[in-house]
Amino acid sequence: MSNLELRPAEQVCTVGDAPADVEILTAREVPLGGPRAMTVRRTIPQRRRSLIGAWCFCDHYGPDDVSASAGMQVPPHPHIGLQTVSWLFAGEIMHRDSVGSQQLVRPGGLNLMTAGHGISHSEESPDSTPDHPRPPTLHGVQLWTVLPSGDAATAPQFDHHADLPVADVDGARVRVFLGALQVAGRELRSPARAYSPLVGAQLDVPAGTRLELDVDAAFEHGLLVDAGEATFEGTEVPPADLAYVAPGRDRLVVTAGATPVRAVLLGGEPFTEDVVMWWNFVGRTHEDVAAARADWTAQLAEHPDGVTGYVEGAAGRRFGRVDGYDGGPLRAPALPDVRLKPRRQPPR
Repeated sequence: MSNLELRPAEQVCTVGDAPADVEILTAREVPLGGPRAMTVRRTIPQRRRSLIGAWCFCDHYGPDDVSASAGMQVPPHPHIGLQTVSWLFAGEIMHRDSVGSQQLVRPGGLNLMTAGHGISHSEESPDSTPDHPRPPTLHGVQLWTVLPSGDAATAPQFDHHADLPVADVDGARVRVFLGALQVAGRELRSPARAYSPLVGAQLDVPAGTRLELDVDAAFEHGLLVDAGEATFEGTEVPPADLAYVAPGRDRLVVTAGATPVRAVLLGGEPFTEDVVMWWNFVGRTHEDVAAARADWTAQLAEHPDGVTGYVEGAAGRRFGRVDGYDGGPLRAPALPDVRLKPRRQPPR
């Protein structure tokens, strides 16, 4: 998913100070697109905390009724230096990218795109057909992870995983979509490739149930609550908010109150590299971001009808081209007037 803000702020990604207890990160609403755009709830990055392990971006959306609307419509746009992680609770999204992938993602399946040196992609709610009507509801999360510097310029690729590890314990269900997690003495390990030690998992906890998870004490963790009366490590977490806990815990407890809880657990070793995130780019310096923007802009052309398109030979350039999307690619917003500077990561 693209960050479609017309004036995206520079995000200086830092580990941040470790709170003594549970820290609640409140979501802010961000429109994706024009006047009829869908709205997402963004919890990271934000000023208080921009990273949880290598997780650097968390958009939570829905449930949205897409039965009579265009649903999600994110035109082709570029990425560098990150992985995009698409995870649905309901509905479908069609992914197309510049390495030739075309893949529908549904609940329980994972679309994982590694941007590396550069890739572009689109995401959209598929059209209804007589054989396959569009699901009426769209609901899920869009996540990004930062690639370590040694992998930031890797070749772009796309992977889809429909068979992911799941465990049922005391009525609760845990499904790991990225990384690994110990559940009731059993390791659940996603087949998807992660470039740093981390975990991403969906938790479904019935009303009145307590779920205990054995976790890596070297990880920091966040719990994004999608629905239900959730308590995380003894602290109530409102739906759409994200609760953060610092490294040092080897067990985490999620409790559901009077209503069932659905949540997403994110965790990883604190990411200690200096990072600048602007628009859809993750780099280490101002020059990284400026060069990526210039390369993307050089691939685009203004057609006589005012629609943005591609220059001849764009398929062979850094970000390639996306075919099959009914519309032109996104233009990059203007860079800020000031130099983008990463803040040094504080020691832990």
